[in-house]
Amino acid sequence: MPVEEPQVRISIGSRFEHIDLIQVVVDDALERLGLDDDSRHWVGIAIREAVANAIKHGNRQNPDKQVEVELAIAKDQAIIRVGDEGEGFDVQAVSDPLQPENLLKPNGRGIFYMRNFMDEIEYSSRPEGGTLVTLRKQITVTESSAGGESTGSPGAENDSST
Repeated sequence: MPVEEPQVRISIGSRFEHIDLIQVVVDDALERLGLDDDSRHWVGIAIREAVANAIKHGNRQNPDKQVEVELAIAKDQAIIRVGDEGEGFDVQAVSDPLQPENLLKPNGRGIFYMRNFMDEIEYSSRPEGGTLVTLRKQITVTESSAGGESTGSPGAENDSST
């Protein structure tokens, strides 16, 4: 799929208090596109997790390193890209949080949520260093929706990283 020009681009220092700003901006953009409240909620959780991972694991909470978030629309998809300036990671090395031995461990939950709330997730290395997580969510505009509302259900588990 060709890379779409982002409609929203935000760059923040690696501070957890900036996550709310990202969510407000992206949520507003998705609402304007007609994504329903429920779908925006689940997409919002996935974005929060991606940004939190970029801050914590990617940039190691270094406030001088940036996290970049972009929102693009391609036909019937919202495409959210979250990039950090860290060393990168191997997504296959992240433990499955549903395995009995991992149930009490905090690691891996964010990736699990993103996989369940988005339709597709891709991980790649950025040319300038760091990790780029691309989250995709279908936006289906129904003719009967007033004001251009659309739907998108959580739980689709298409993860192109596996």
